[in-house]
Amino acid sequence: MSAGDTTMTPVLEQQEVAAAAPQRILREGLIFEHSKAGRRGYQLPALDVPEQALDQLLPKPLRRAAIEDELEVSEVGVIRHFTRLSKLNMSIDAGLYPLGSCTMKHNPRINEEIARTPGFALSHPLQPAHQIQGSLELMWHLEQTLKEIFGMPRVTLQPVAGAHGELTGILMVRKAQIKAGNPRTYILIPDSAHGTHPASAAFAGYEIKELKSNSRGTVDLNALAEAVTEDVAALMVTVPNTLGVFESEIKKFAEILHAKGAFLYCDGANLNAFVGIARPGDMGIDVMHSNLHKTFSTPHGGGGPGAGPVGVSERLVPFLPSPTVERAADGTFYLQYDHPDSIGRMRAFHGNFGVLVRALTYIRSMGPEGLRRIAEIAVLNANYIRARLKSSYYLPYDAATLHEVVFSDKMQSAQDVHTLDIAKRLMDYGFHPPTIYFPLIVAGALMIEPTESEPKEELDAFCDAMIAIAQEVKERPELVRTAPHTTPVRRLDEARAARNPILRWKK
Repeated sequence: MSAGDTTMTPVLEQQEVAAAAPQRILREGLIFEHSKAGRRGYQLPALDVPEQALDQLLPKPLRRAAIEDELEVSEVGVIRHFTRLSKLNMSIDAGLYPLGSCTMKHNPRINEEIARTPGFALSHPLQPAHQIQGSLELMWHLEQTLKEIFGMPRVTLQPVAGAHGELTGILMVRKAQIKAGNPRTYILIPDSAHGTHPASAAFAGYEIKELKSNSRGTVDLNALAEAVTEDVAALMVTVPNTLGVFESEIKKFAEILHAKGAFLYCDGANLNAFVGIARPGDMGIDVMHSNLHKTFSTPHGGGGPGAGPVGVSERLVPFLPSPTVERAADGTFYLQYDHPDSIGRMRAFHGNFGVLVRALTYIRSMGPEGLRRIAEIAVLNANYIRARLKSSYYLPYDAATLHEVVFSDKMQSAQDVHTLDIAKRLMDYGFHPPTIYFPLIVAGALMIEPTESEPKEELDAFCDAMIAIAQEVKERPELVRTAPHTTPVRRLDEARAARNPILRWKK
């Protein structure tokens, strides 16, 4: 099924054909099975190091007598193997990638072109400042831009991921509280927060207290007021939260916390929902990280790369990581290390510079009106999905949806079909599954974020597939329980794979 084809033809109508094709793909995909003695995909030049010198470079006891399980494959075999694998890969370039809270959006190619400019791509972080003025100027301009978007006086670009930004922000909070004479003990975290928050707070030396959500799925104001004591350092809140619901009382959170000398930390991973519309600093937020690789469109997934710059209020500026990029009176740029209250370096050199280049390119390409349009379309797309699927899947919270919507498997569980089954079956229809079983406060959660990249045709194709699966659950539940059926590898024992991973091939 191609993108835009809204006619949902279940792939399992021709069971025999569907079952045969994946077996062939799987058999061809195992490059190890093509290994035959004497096949070579390369030719090395003759060894030009004398045996005596080789013994000095690598003593015989450290050398293997032979390569175990040697793989002998021709060049064409290697090329075909990796070409087949590339066709099996799912990516944002191939179709909708509806992972909730991950904002997997299109990455414009202009970003890549600018990032590969030799002056950026070939620069080295150990070069003196006078040789990398262009790179320093880009970082300075990116900070000025993010300051305006965040509504905050300073931003550090060092953190290279969202969780790294969390740790950076909470370490600044800790340093500020220590300097004020009370290091404090607790961080408050709502049950709707991202899962990295407790780990980041604990790593910074704090104990965690959880706040239960109210019936709307947001932080309960009375519970917060009761929980904030002189021993609470900060509240870590996600805006919008993982239910896709905006914390509409966020300014009151700030008032309660500030009255007790505590800080308000905001997880900005979901900034895509309101970028260009509202500024976190104007809400009373003291410290916030933003995932440049999400909102500002740089490739991510599979472990990186990423960037999680952190903006801070005036109270936390003295504690920013060092060095900062500054502009001299003559217009040149330099690294300023003289920050006596700084928490120090959070990253070797200056963060993931290539991601910073891509992010600023994207921001400049979009402009202020374009950034606002991003959020408007992302919210529109999420609400379109909500409207189309709400009669087929249970909506646990009825509050207004922003950039993502969370359903559950409550309606399907009556047929003993659950979220994992639905996600697996969706793969048969050619779609990457959404985030599942998160947030934890929703049993059997299906968390869907379409982003602003997707046209209506793709949204319709996805919704048609989800509706078709809901109908299959009623009429042929076993079909969904045993999915996927058309993928090269069928349903795996995921618990066993996690507990007993096989990380290398053996004969």
